[in-house]
Amino acid sequence: MKVDIQEKVRFFRSFLANPRQVGAILPTSRRAVRDMLDMADFARARTVVELGAGTGVYTEEVISRLHPDARFLAFEVDADLVATLNERVRDPRLQVINDSAENVESYLNGDKVDIIVSGLPFTSLPQPVKWNIFGEMGRVLGPDGVMVAIQYSTMAQRDFERHFASVRRRVSPVNVPPAFLFRCSAALPQGESQGEVQGR
Repeated sequence: MKVDIQEKVRFFRSFLANPRQVGAILPTSRRAVRDMLDMADFARARTVVELGAGTGVYTEEVISRLHPDARFLAFEVDADLVATLNERVRDPRLQVINDSAENVESYLNGDKVDIIVSGLPFTSLPQPVKWNIFGEMGRVLGPDGVMVAIQYSTMAQRDFERHFASVRRRVSPVNVPPAFLFRCSAALPQGESQGEVQGR
């Protein structure tokens, strides 16, 4: 299903209301979404979390790749976008949560996450919120868990490298604006930087 004009207007309205949370004027292109999701193995994942679900551009594509027994939690802080997502995507594996990515662990019932899909604009988030989210990822990701993320600059790469032992980057030039796609794995313990690990 293509994002229709009404959804684009709703997304743009959300951007104007909360530019630091939404981070983009238009939803991400289908090509960029597929390129990003190709960086993780969804067929084997049993618990998947999406941060910043927006209008569901990522959500629909994730569902098409999910294992039949997977659990999928999609977080979005904007109530209007949550409403759009609930109207647009219906699947028994999906739970849409109107809450901050800072609170993921509260909804997992002790499960570890195999894949985190992030559309959050890390470079524009308030610093305390950003560090809380990275701390949360370090707690909820399983030993082999990965995060795939889309950004519109390379500025967030330094933050990723502080919190993950492995960070890979590729570019999706067809998106407007051009998108940088990241695959991050081997989450470091909370409060421990990459430099500290290498210095041991």
